[in-house]
Amino acid sequence: MSKLTNDQIRQNVRSRYQQIAVNEVPVHSSSSSAESCCDIPTDFKAISSQLGYSNDELSAVPEGANMGLGCGNPQAIASLSDGEIVLDLGSGGGFDCFLASRQVGVTGRVIGVDMTPEMVSKARANAIKGEFHNTEFRLGEIEHLPAADNTVNVIISNCVINLSPDKQQVFNEAYRVLKQGGRLAISDIVTTTELPPAIKNDMNDLYSGCISGASSIIELTAMLQQSGFSDISIEPKDESRSFIKDWVPGANVDNYITSAVIKAVK
Repeated sequence: MSKLTNDQIRQNVRSRYQQIAVNEVPVHSSSSSAESCCDIPTDFKAISSQLGYSNDELSAVPEGANMGLGCGNPQAIASLSDGEIVLDLGSGGGFDCFLASRQVGVTGRVIGVDMTPEMVSKARANAIKGEFHNTEFRLGEIEHLPAADNTVNVIISNCVINLSPDKQQVFNEAYRVLKQGGRLAISDIVTTTELPPAIKNDMNDLYSGCISGASSIIELTAMLQQSGFSDISIEPKDESRSFIKDWVPGANVDNYITSAVIKAVK
């Protein structure tokens, strides 16, 4: 099988999340099972509770904003303050943006970026429904952020950077748009050991399912350093294996990956 180009990988990911936005298909269902999953109500609140969201947080967003996506709770680790400008990489239906907007207040601002038009439309509709006036959503790729230099205080992201075929460029862009002293507060997937070839080479279902594109802590640290970041901290969350094991039943993917909290400062 020929190696997919970066753009083909992005197209595969975009197609998967377009399907999720339109049909609310759980992200960790393979394409072969997605059709049957469409007919089964999914308890997104239960999924997000496993990821570390409180009942208060789950009740604070408009219906439809929480789509059960992610591998952690990035705004909970971001230590957001009144008046800060927050940028969410891969904002989906707007869930983390809306939670962040409560913390930065009316003088703050939250910008969500997503490369899937259907997700951006969904998030904008949710913002109107929930009357989130300090939140906006922009269509764009996280490798080419639609934001000016030195304009953001905090970048958050939830299980999205692993989906990029050019992670170095993502971190370069994050560094560019952050103000001096700005910080990253990211939840993402990291590898804990070498992925088996059958998993690593799956550029379709397992890549868009947040598995095949994961990098090691050593690799991520090197990329962050190359971009110019300091105070780098990558903390694996072993308890995440309890839900990761269900992403691909029978494949034991929790033997190879885990969720991690990634922090760094410009």
